[in-house]
Amino acid sequence: MAAIGEVDEANSAIGVAIAALPDSELALRLRQIQNEMFDLGADIATPFGTSFEEHALRIVPRQVTRLEEEIDAMNADLSPLTSFILPGGSMAVSLLHLARGVARRAERAAVALNEEEPVNDHALAYLNRLSDHLFVAARRLAASEGGDVLWQPGATRDS
Repeated sequence: MAAIGEVDEANSAIGVAIAALPDSELALRLRQIQNEMFDLGADIATPFGTSFEEHALRIVPRQVTRLEEEIDAMNADLSPLTSFILPGGSMAVSLLHLARGVARRAERAAVALNEEEPVNDHALAYLNRLSDHLFVAARRLAASEGGDVLWQPGATRDS
């Protein structure tokens, strides 16, 4: 049940990020992801080997591939990373980074569940790619707003 709750929370975090975005292609993609998050929750909620499996809604490879294609497209004209990025900037960028962190937690919960009972490999891959998708989306939005907020190692040591 923890994994299902974490997936639901990640979906809600994505919804909050969408609320801070203007109507855009990114907002539309994130709405599609929100719908798939319900598919993902249904997938996790239906264990393999049960009588419900015949009608189970499962994440399929094409959904994972689509996320990867979107990541590649968003990343195509971003400058390479030269530093860690602080999760900040505008409200929308910050909320995308927050959603990324919540998605990572959902992934950890699903991996922990998979150690107890089998979870669809495509569902696990989807969660892994989702957090990367949200990271690249935050970077792309930040680039359109002036750039990433970069980590400055040791910047406050002498203050």
